[in-house]
Amino acid sequence: MRATTTTTSHTDGINLGYRPTSYFWATDHHIPLLSDIKGAERRRLYELALAAGQADLVEPDLQQHALREDQRQALGRIHPAFMGGEYLPSTRGREVEIARITIASTTQDVTCIYARQVGQRIRYTLVDEYGGETIEGRATRTSTHPLTLVQLVDFFLQGWNLIACLDCNFCDRGHPHDTIHDFIVDASSSFYAEFGDLVRARVNDWLDTIPRDEEESEDEEDAA
Repeated sequence: MRATTTTTSHTDGINLGYRPTSYFWATDHHIPLLSDIKGAERRRLYELALAAGQADLVEPDLQQHALREDQRQALGRIHPAFMGGEYLPSTRGREVEIARITIASTTQDVTCIYARQVGQRIRYTLVDEYGGETIEGRATRTSTHPLTLVQLVDFFLQGWNLIACLDCNFCDRGHPHDTIHDFIVDASSSFYAEFGDLVRARVNDWLDTIPRDEEESEDEEDAA
């Protein structure tokens, strides 16, 4: 027997209209950001070092934007997941990464949005590690001002279908909520503090539309 679930929004409390004043202030002032590091594992390790107050002990290779091919191959020999993010296109000039989603695939695949100033407009490009093969919708757009949070997430998820990816990976397993959220290793932005919150809210909105077994629902209630 199936238990029906009323679809509700999980975006309450999220500032959907938040808009940063600029994407380029750090670049213009030569301030390094975590988002300057393409590799998912290198970024994670550097973030841990920052939190521990040991950033000065981090090897320079860990902090650089992109690795040489021999360095990427060496990381892949440690574990395929260490290649995550390393095969993204490199940013050019004043171009910056403004958001990323990392999934727990074998090679820890990363999809990002890059932004750069082109004349009086900002040009956004959705990029993956496969030359755009996983991007099914519009991969570029422009604006005169930085996007609002909801505009950013809409552009991201309409171009790269996270929901379809999750459905494909978990439809045969009953769409376990916790496991699905764990599959999203990272959803973050150096410019939008609530980017990850809104991405996960969109995932929860989708999960609410899927009928669930009564037994599964009761098990989650007991665990809570």
